[in-house]
Amino acid sequence: MGIRMPAKRTTVRDLRRHNRSLLLSKLYFDGPLSRHELSGLTGLSAATVSNVTAELGEEHLITEAGLVESDGGRPRVLLRVDPAYGHVAGVDIGETGVKVELFDLAMNRLATVEHPLASPRPDAAAAVTQVASGIREVITESGIDEATVLGVGVGVPGTVEQGEALRVHAPTIGWNGVPLTDLLRAEGVGLPLFVDNGAKTQGQGEMWFGAGRGARHAVIVLIGSGVGAAVVTDGTTYRGSTSSAGEWGHTTIVYGGQECRCGSRGCLESYVGAEGVLARYRKARGGKAAPDEDEQTQFAALLESADRSKAAAKVLEETAGYLGAGIGNLINLFNPERIVLGGWAGLALGEQYLPEIRRVAGEHALAHVFDQTEIELGQLGPDAVAIGAATLPVAALLDQGADPRTAGSKRGTAA
Repeated sequence: MGIRMPAKRTTVRDLRRHNRSLLLSKLYFDGPLSRHELSGLTGLSAATVSNVTAELGEEHLITEAGLVESDGGRPRVLLRVDPAYGHVAGVDIGETGVKVELFDLAMNRLATVEHPLASPRPDAAAAVTQVASGIREVITESGIDEATVLGVGVGVPGTVEQGEALRVHAPTIGWNGVPLTDLLRAEGVGLPLFVDNGAKTQGQGEMWFGAGRGARHAVIVLIGSGVGAAVVTDGTTYRGSTSSAGEWGHTTIVYGGQECRCGSRGCLESYVGAEGVLARYRKARGGKAAPDEDEQTQFAALLESADRSKAAAKVLEETAGYLGAGIGNLINLFNPERIVLGGWAGLALGEQYLPEIRRVAGEHALAHVFDQTEIELGQLGPDAVAIGAATLPVAALLDQGADPRTAGSKRGTAA
């Protein structure tokens, strides 16, 4: 006989927060809506909707957005979340550089800055300096008051350990237990911070605004220098016991295969990540070094030369094959409605080789499952990680029904 846990008592405060969160989320994703529509869509009573929306209006979280005709009565007022309520910043810390973007609450981009990193194994302190500088730059460039920024979301390579002290574990770039939020505080960043794995932030961005929208079960994959994935089940990102779920790049595609940056062998990342693809191309050319250019430029040049270089064509066809097989594994494991291919290298590869990737995925997935799965390119482009990171403070606002500047977050917030 199991131990019976006491039921959690629902307080008036819990109910109020739930109602605020429910109405804010519905208006954010589906607005503008009338109070009558909100009542029908949420199941809340007309009186509750009226009281909560009045409260949200007084706080300037929502605003009127015109009128709509009603059946035989007075026109109904439409409501929406006010885009001018505040701003959010999104940060993408990648192996090749740092990108910082600023948005209003409707996710209209107001400013962007990019800073390259000197090494594909960037020192954490150097990356943090670039992030702090980028945040100051986008605020200055957009001309907004820093006090209006609800929070900063940060997408990072590797696993984010949530606890008393948030730590980032990214062995492929040499980060082991990096106290990222503490380092950002030391650099003078005082805004609320939300940190998550970059593949997961990209996943949330694509699910909210991109190719994943409307799907309940999806896998959004990120292919850049490295490889990751966000697994979304019933609308929620699967995290695993320590939040490291989704390390698809470190599943084995070739037993005893080529060495991966993580120290293992035969990982998918070492065959389809940009760094691994370019290494295979150099080997195919007898070790001839590529021009002294950044990784993205080299990868674009490789794709461009496929028509005239047998070595380039062979490497890229193999890469599409490995990627298709890896996607077939995802389909067999998770039975998603949709696979979304993203990341700067994934998008570039998909633009030329998506039919081949789909074909190989079909060969490696169970036929009846594959037939029910769409494989699409991401819609948010190379900014997807930063856009998704910027949704983290928005998610806190919607989840809590309150401003993250005045309420703690359950995930990735430094006080």
